[in-house]
Amino acid sequence: MFEKIEYTVERIDGDYAFLKNINHQEAELKCVARALLPEDISEGSRLNYEMLEYTMV
Repeated sequence: MFEKIEYTVERIDGDYAFLKNINHQEAELKCVARALLPEDISEGSRLNYEMLEYTMV
């Protein structure tokens, strides 16, 4: 439940970002509110999700 998951920001659409799980390419994109993500993300950024927090790689 609390394992580290790596994502790539595929698309930013207003207040939401769509993330692709790097280890499960076939999975659907995950829609996340940008308020939960680091401020300086852009399309193509890599993120880690661990312990309920997103951080830049």
